[in-house]
Amino acid sequence: MSELALTLMRVGFLALLWFFVIVAINVLRRDLAAPSTTALAENTSTRTKPTRQGRSRPQNLVVVEGSLAGTVLPLGTMAVTIGRASDCSLVIDDDFASSHHAKLFQAEGRWIVEDTGSTNGTWIGRTRITGPTVLEPGSPLRIGRTVMELRK
Repeated sequence: MSELALTLMRVGFLALLWFFVIVAINVLRRDLAAPSTTALAENTSTRTKPTRQGRSRPQNLVVVEGSLAGTVLPLGTMAVTIGRASDCSLVIDDDFASSHHAKLFQAEGRWIVEDTGSTNGTWIGRTRITGPTVLEPGSPLRIGRTVMELRK
């Protein structure tokens, strides 16, 4: 092989290695970034049926499956952040969860769950959520291998 071809192959290989390093750094930076604050979509209430006045509201977030199974988190009026970071309201020890994975907050008397840019997504049942979504009591909320439900 000629010197020129060998040098071009070395430079190409070096460029490919740098490309993979930059991609890996971008993935890590996105995963470690603080969660973005996204406003509740205005059409959220049009996608769901209105609540009845007589029903009582859920008061607890219960971990059903995962390493924290049986954990009960009382819900108040403040938003609940879920993830691996120590500053989250519910810290889950799950390799498939991001640092700040999801946020659960109350709007118009209903609990809304929002994915905060996680890598593996947030799921309600078998549906991956793409924006702020109403979480009904008893519906399984899955983050990685951890499954939670709203309960009264």
